[in-house]
Amino acid sequence: MNFHALLADINAIVWGPITLCLLIGTGLYLTIRLKLLQVLKLPQALSLLFKPANGKGDLSSFAALCTALSATIGTGNIVGVATAIKIGGPGALFWMWLAAFFGMATKYAECMLAVKYRTTDARGNIAGGPMYYIERGLGLKWLANIFAIFGVGVAFFGIGTFAQVNAISDAMTIAFDVPTWVTALVLTTLVAAVTIGGVKRIANVAQKLVPTMALGYVLACLWILFSFSEQIIPAIELVLHSAFAPIAAAGGFLGATVAQAIQIGIARGVFSNESGLGSAPIAAAAAKTKEPVEQGLVSMTGTFFDTILICTMTGLVLIITGVWNGDTAGAAMTSAAFASGGSVIVGQYVVTIALVCFAFTTILGWHYYGERCWYYLTSKRLGEQGIKLYQFIFLSLIAGGAFIQLDLIWMLADTVNGLMIIPNLIGIIGLRHIILAETNKYFAKQLGKHASYNVLDSSVK
Repeated sequence: MNFHALLADINAIVWGPITLCLLIGTGLYLTIRLKLLQVLKLPQALSLLFKPANGKGDLSSFAALCTALSATIGTGNIVGVATAIKIGGPGALFWMWLAAFFGMATKYAECMLAVKYRTTDARGNIAGGPMYYIERGLGLKWLANIFAIFGVGVAFFGIGTFAQVNAISDAMTIAFDVPTWVTALVLTTLVAAVTIGGVKRIANVAQKLVPTMALGYVLACLWILFSFSEQIIPAIELVLHSAFAPIAAAGGFLGATVAQAIQIGIARGVFSNESGLGSAPIAAAAAKTKEPVEQGLVSMTGTFFDTILICTMTGLVLIITGVWNGDTAGAAMTSAAFASGGSVIVGQYVVTIALVCFAFTTILGWHYYGERCWYYLTSKRLGEQGIKLYQFIFLSLIAGGAFIQLDLIWMLADTVNGLMIIPNLIGIIGLRHIILAETNKYFAKQLGKHASYNVLDSSVK
């Protein structure tokens, strides 16, 4: 058995029924127990984005969100959506929506816990995330170590390096005929220049790039949707129908079962918005805030922006232009969709610029996530030398990531992502009574009444 086949078998297990049920089940449970918080409290969450910082931390709440979004808004929004629809059909988009809806509740919970259980490391920096709430909240140091190991794995071999670098390299080659080695060299240099400055420099770059690139890409999508406005309703009907019925082969599309649509839709949804993955809490922990619940609310908007808005627009563009059942795949597929609404050159420029910006900021965000997990594992033994070793390994993988095969990259990314999810969700489930109690306390204080938010009895285990 070759490595590709072995990885496919492992991936099938990791993203099998157990993980999918655990992921959706946790989000469903939190949605019910928090009484649709991701819907009813979304306006308040959006308003908190502009609240001045008023607590200890390294970053403002908005900067922490942008740092998290820098890692989530990436190739998953362009290449990931295209890959999901290419493999699972239009129905995969529905399962991405479902994962995002329940994922908003999960994102709220994990980021709220990150602030509640955060601490200060030996360097004086704020330290938080799943490894800390698993260790300090549940007392399971061994499980916290497992999460940190998987977190480093995702940074090295999953979302953080290969998928992003390969996407940038392909886009630059297609649009501008830039040699792969040139892209790898320039990208490695730029990543080194930013990441060596630490989380504050990463956050400064993220605050400037993330809102600008997201707005520009959304406007480009709206242009295509306006051009094909009569196809929007039929496209949505196709998404809903194919989410529950097999799609026959057509053109370059090989056909898909409902099981394929569910698996690839949820997997790509998690790859894109990272809800339940445990990554965003690492950035959320650095926010300057006194209220864990407020940062949880702010952080859950990341899933809303990433999947409910941006991924939906990408998916509809791919479907209404008909490229989903053509012969192209990945970034080339999305580029072809934009070219359908204008010139080929415009299509290439839009996708290339968006993809390069998205993927670059994702690399920056995941460098930070991986570094925090690495530091958690090695600080007592390696100290600052360990950070230098991490940076060397990460930059080496950035330099080599452009030369790895696309299908292998996505399979490897899905596998390590799935492994990271399991210990994080165990932590969230184990601390569910804390999540409910903190939420009750905050909203009761907001309204000046006891238990006024009416979350179900937080003492229930």
